Amino acid sequence: MIVGKNASMGAVANIITGIVGSFIGGFIASNFLGAGKVSGFNLYSFLIAIAGSVILLLIVNAVKRR
Repeated sequence: MIVGKNASMGAVANIITGIVGSFIGGFIASNFLGAGKVSGFNLYSFLIAIAGSVILLLIVNAVKRR
């Protein structure tokens, strides 16, 4: 939906992308942006997870193009 790969990926791949993306987003937010630790489910953690998933999809798309 955001990156345009939702239709070409299956449900399991979307779930895995979301989980891995949330770890990536949390790592980047806490280590590089100086944001507080992500804990619990709230709007902040949801946005961090979406940002991490977008970063993951952009990396995967860049690697697949080569």
